[in-house]
Amino acid sequence: MAARPKLYYFHGRGRMESIRWLLAAAGEEGHLPLHCLPTSQDGRLLFGQVPLVEMDGMVLTQTRAILSYLAAKDNFYGKDLKERVRINMYIDGTQVLMMMIIMAPFKFPEEKQETLASIMQKAKTRYLPAFEKILNDHGEDFLVGNKFSRADIQLLEAILMVEELNASVLSDFPLLKVFETKISNIPTIKKFLQPGSQRKPPPDTHYVDCVRNIVLL
Repeated sequence: MAARPKLYYFHGRGRMESIRWLLAAAGEEGHLPLHCLPTSQDGRLLFGQVPLVEMDGMVLTQTRAILSYLAAKDNFYGKDLKERVRINMYIDGTQVLMMMIIMAPFKFPEEKQETLASIMQKAKTRYLPAFEKILNDHGEDFLVGNKFSRADIQLLEAILMVEELNASVLSDFPLLKVFETKISNIPTIKKFLQPGSQRKPPPDTHYVDCVRNIVLL
């Protein structure tokens, strides 16, 4: 039996969460070692940054590289180059939205309300309408082609993050609501969404303070 991947990151979502999602979709669980955060001087950190993943006899850094490897390894990356470029377009779009949400808790208190309002406005007028149109126009079973891919996984992750800010955000996007239900019921995803999985909760004040203190060291 292959060793479980070892994940090194802060005890929260951040840039590691999409990696956890892909591992879960493939039926794998990442293992978080007890001493889970290497220092910037750790020789394994190629550019002095986490996330870091140890798996398949390799030490992997840089989020996009890790995600691309996992997607290709577990056949979540389309059947050809044309599907792959569509997957990349969609994940790049969702990533912009997700990073706005990930960074919002680190804003100063006086900026938070305006930041969250801006995120919601962009989600409702730019990102969600784009994916609603994709689902309406292409006539395929999933976002890209007729096979579950990395694009579906990351869009569901993004939708759930937006719903944590506004639970009714999909009320004007019926196809996205159907999509959310469909992808959430894929067995490995359904398991990941249950309590007790490797999925992390939204960042709280303790997590934000912890990350700030480490970054400032």
